[in-house]
Amino acid sequence: MSHENLGAAVSIGPPSTRLPADHPDAAVAALLGAANGVVDSGDVEAVRAAAASHPDSSLAWALLARTELDGLAADGGAVPADAVTAYAYARVGYHRGLDALRRAGWRGQGPVPVSHPTNRGFLAALLALGDAARALGEIEEADRITEFVDQSDPTAPAVLAQGVPVGEAPAAPGQE
Repeated sequence: MSHENLGAAVSIGPPSTRLPADHPDAAVAALLGAANGVVDSGDVEAVRAAAASHPDSSLAWALLARTELDGLAADGGAVPADAVTAYAYARVGYHRGLDALRRAGWRGQGPVPVSHPTNRGFLAALLALGDAARALGEIEEADRITEFVDQSDPTAPAVLAQGVPVGEAPAAPGQE
């Protein structure tokens, strides 16, 4: 074996973690449907119902958090209650995702690829948590979350910037 193909034969670092296909995020994505290639979060009541029906879904909590963050942006940052609510929703989604990742074999480090559909809810919750922390002035926490996202999948922010893709994730800008 030559050094040129050694990397293909030997995995370096912890393996990628992929949540199972039957993870609750898949049910939430199916329940909400798609609009323009992303999970449809336009009906907030439907997203709330999805969270109530599937409380283990990081995706449902991430979508609720993003709705609150979108409200904060629309109000020009004048409604701090939206940031608090977004933070709470995102924190629930993040912890539900950590629990699921651990059940899938994740040991606190290693890639969590956004290319895998059921990983997207966790990554979306993590990104929303960072945004909500930043909106609340929790800059150190927001920076730690940015580092966590980079270690999980540095393409996640670009892939999830316009919503949570349904099916195959588009390539991140510069990754085509």
